[in-house]
Amino acid sequence: MSKHVATLRWSQDEGDHFSLGRYTRVHEIAFDGGTTIMASASPAIVREPFSNPVGVDPEEMFVASIASCHMLWFLDFARRAKVEVTSYEDHAEGIMEADAAGRTSITRVTLRPKVECDASAEQLETIHHQAHEACFIANSVKTEITVEPA
Repeated sequence: MSKHVATLRWSQDEGDHFSLGRYTRVHEIAFDGGTTIMASASPAIVREPFSNPVGVDPEEMFVASIASCHMLWFLDFARRAKVEVTSYEDHAEGIMEADAAGRTSITRVTLRPKVECDASAEQLETIHHQAHEACFIANSVKTEITVEPA
């Protein structure tokens, strides 16, 4: 078992009208390793100035966590297979819509990794499959996740 910690901090901005729903959604997330990021509700959900498009929104963090987990497992399985990886880039995308029960959720995430390496297409497919099966985040969610290597 391992524990993973994130600390969120939010406070009202001067001039906020909390009871009227007119308050900032911008907040800070501090991770146990020392990194701190500005986070916000997505401007697609909460209009500016109550959100900030510069901040990372929860939906982006969700998609990024799936992509990051997949990449880390991919690199590990590639190393085990003695495949030399020189670069990895993924333009991951999540789709938020109503699920079968009518609740809004991230229903699909598509990973589009572009990997520079000395592996065959068949090896890459095998390693991506292994990474997907091993990914802790993918194993933790009901979201449909597909991998479309470039």
